Amino acid sequence: MATTDESYVEGQNGSLVSYMIDIVEKWTGLEILEGSLNYLDYLLWVFTPLIIVFILPLFIILFLYLSILFLHVYKRKRELKVAYSNNVWDGARKTLATLWDGHATIWHGYEVHGLEKIPDAGPALIVYYHGAIPVDYYYFLAKVIIQKGRTCHSVADHFLFKLPGFKLLLEVFSVMHGPQEECVKALKSGHLLAISPGGVREALFSDETYGIFWRGRKGFAQVAIDAQVSIIPMFTRNIREGFRTFGCFGICKWLYEKFRWPFVPIYGGFPVKFCTYLGDPIPYDPNITAAELAEKVISFPFIVLLGNWAHRYLTGGGAVCGNNPL
Repeated sequence: MATTDESYVEGQNGSLVSYMIDIVEKWTGLEILEGSLNYLDYLLWVFTPLIIVFILPLFIILFLYLSILFLHVYKRKRELKVAYSNNVWDGARKTLATLWDGHATIWHGYEVHGLEKIPDAGPALIVYYHGAIPVDYYYFLAKVIIQKGRTCHSVADHFLFKLPGFKLLLEVFSVMHGPQEECVKALKSGHLLAISPGGVREALFSDETYGIFWRGRKGFAQVAIDAQVSIIPMFTRNIREGFRTFGCFGICKWLYEKFRWPFVPIYGGFPVKFCTYLGDPIPYDPNITAAELAEKVISFPFIVLLGNWAHRYLTGGGAVCGNNPL
């Protein structure tokens, strides 16, 4: 009987303690705090994938600034050793090319098909489609430096020249803003030159359908005619599957047209396979007009895309890479 009474008293005490704890939680707000923390955990679980897809593109920017930092360190080191060497930046370019090539291989399984079409010496104009972030072009440059031992001059939008710290990077890798006369001069000096006629507008406002934003543009074709060089078309399969933009919003287009700065959110960085295809060189023809030459070049991305879509339709699979775009 005593045991029963003791159990009853303990039960009463337990209930009293639980009651007192409930009162304290309500009085201090701990109950509400616990509920809020659970809600925050839920929100974090929901939005983590979205946070990741916006953070990954920042790693490309971080990698670019790390490249710039390396160049500054290398510059100080080389100034002490070889102050007047003609090839003072060769070692830096090859080192950075190796790092970018490693990133391309590990993260995107990057491949280039047709690199043998890039001449070992002499000029050529490379014309390519501009992804949301042209990381495929960075990877291609790395391949050219490593396997061809050449530096490819590049034409870039003016806003890149205004980014803090980018001046040295652009100089070392022979990036220019133009105009056509400078492009012709570079080609006549025997250099490789790469141009994306669609530029930033294509980067921001094209989408997974790979809309081409350089119809009607023929300046690049006129450059090839004036310099009397071949054009090598280039396109990277899956580049829009790796990085995308919110360029569909009208406010983004208005801001770009107003200020000429890329005020468009970019997301992605997905580890999809990138394959760059180089088409057969289109030789210089004195009897062809710039408009006709531009139309020849613009067909190449559609040839690669046609092969990609045909594969998806016939196999029901995703995008793949192969030695032949068709």
